[in-house]
Amino acid sequence: MKPLVGIIMGSDSDLTVMKDAQDFLDELDVLHTIEIVSAHRTTRKMVNYASDAKKKGIQVIIAGAGGAAHLPGMIASLTSLPVIGVPIKTKSLDGLDSLLSIAQMPPGVPVATMAINGAKNAAILACQILGVAHPPIAERIERYKKNLETAVLKKDELLGKIGAEAYLKRMSSDK
Repeated sequence: MKPLVGIIMGSDSDLTVMKDAQDFLDELDVLHTIEIVSAHRTTRKMVNYASDAKKKGIQVIIAGAGGAAHLPGMIASLTSLPVIGVPIKTKSLDGLDSLLSIAQMPPGVPVATMAINGAKNAAILACQILGVAHPPIAERIERYKKNLETAVLKKDELLGKIGAEAYLKRMSSDK
């Protein structure tokens, strides 16, 4: 079976963030690949990756990048596949530079842009996109979202039973 999602990042320093996307895809049993593809340092690899992704069965690309963050936009300029950009938090500007670089794409080259370090949401969105054509993935996403709702309702019920102070104490002891 071929991978449906390609996860790429501009540097190995992005892996701690991008692993959240991989972990979520693993949790939902969505086949994927994960690679380091630098827009600036491995330009030929980036072009080949974008050109070959569809042939390899990839249907959505999640691209994480920090700083100038050109990787998601460059990939989007080279493929018709949906690209989800994950801005990586940087030391100098806390990731705002990455966020703006990914979000401010010219007309014709869209990149769905997540929050800074939002790799998990990128994986969730990738699964929602895939769910349109893959009913089992759609079912798993629906179950995941239902579980989120259930968890919040249980927390609300507990808060109502024990009050804010006891709830906060319980939260701090759980850490």
